[in-house]
Amino acid sequence: MTRLNIHRRTSLIQSAAGLTLAALSLWGTNTWAQTSSPATAAVSAWPNKPIKFIVPFASGGANDLLARAAAEGATKVLGQPVVIENKPGAGGTLGTMLGVKSAPDGYTFLISAAGVISNTMIKKSAPYKDNELVPVVMIGLAPSIIVTSSKSKHTNLKEFIENAKQGQGAHFATAGTGSTPHFVAEMMNMKYGTKLIPVPYKSGSESSTAVMGGQVEGTSEASIVSLPHIQPGGKFRALATTWTKRMSAAPDLPTTAELGYPDVQIAHWAGIHAPVGVPPEIMDKMAAAVDAAMKNPEIANRLKSMGIEPVGGTRASFNEFVNAERSKLGAIIRASGMKED
Repeated sequence: MTRLNIHRRTSLIQSAAGLTLAALSLWGTNTWAQTSSPATAAVSAWPNKPIKFIVPFASGGANDLLARAAAEGATKVLGQPVVIENKPGAGGTLGTMLGVKSAPDGYTFLISAAGVISNTMIKKSAPYKDNELVPVVMIGLAPSIIVTSSKSKHTNLKEFIENAKQGQGAHFATAGTGSTPHFVAEMMNMKYGTKLIPVPYKSGSESSTAVMGGQVEGTSEASIVSLPHIQPGGKFRALATTWTKRMSAAPDLPTTAELGYPDVQIAHWAGIHAPVGVPPEIMDKMAAAVDAAMKNPEIANRLKSMGIEPVGGTRASFNEFVNAERSKLGAIIRASGMKED
């Protein structure tokens, strides 16, 4: 072999070796970058600062109480404070939009309710779309209780329904179009032939006052609002709870299904939604923290004493619930012709 060929062969071998080493070096660098990218590091470190729950309603209601219970429990599990920020206004739309527009970094979540689902179907002016929020976890629910005035002639649900079929029907107080009492009225109208006339008020407290004063025949309000008034000597007469099982705080109160009206089923629920883009791993961690909070005996018993049923669960179970609610409420909205006020 000539000296020239030997030199050429040696050069080729050295070049190939250099390319191989460069490739290995580049592969190692890319692998490190992939496993240690800023996004991955942020997910691994989450949470490393306080987390915010936006409640789109005033303090003191069912959603606010559930949010505070979830925040208390999640704080203990996650090791970072979870703070509540009440942003009421426009029937919950103001706070919801703040949730939609928040940074998808896992440090701002929306405390959601049925309106998150129904508003987009009822209000053409709704400033957000369903796909701009992602279900994370259910917190719990406050069963609705169908009530009349304690002075009413109706002593049970059957009497109330039969009376509402007669003549011009009966007036039924609601907290506005698309509120839970409104859906209860439409369920009874559609399924059981009543002629309930929804009368909108600004809030559940105002509609309850109207029932107590005899301005309307009845309403269906959240357990935490109704329970204080159905005690002996109270101003409400409870006819039934609209959830699938009896309430822990009122075990003697039958469900609508037990009384023969299974299609009247709804509750005031609260869950957590996230803006689109929050990493799934962060949402999983939040779901697990809230689930643990709802299983904490101290928190669970406190909620049950107020008429609130803790739920918790997983992202998958909450997503299934949200889809079922959207289907059920959507059918009622279309059949009844619900439109924004």
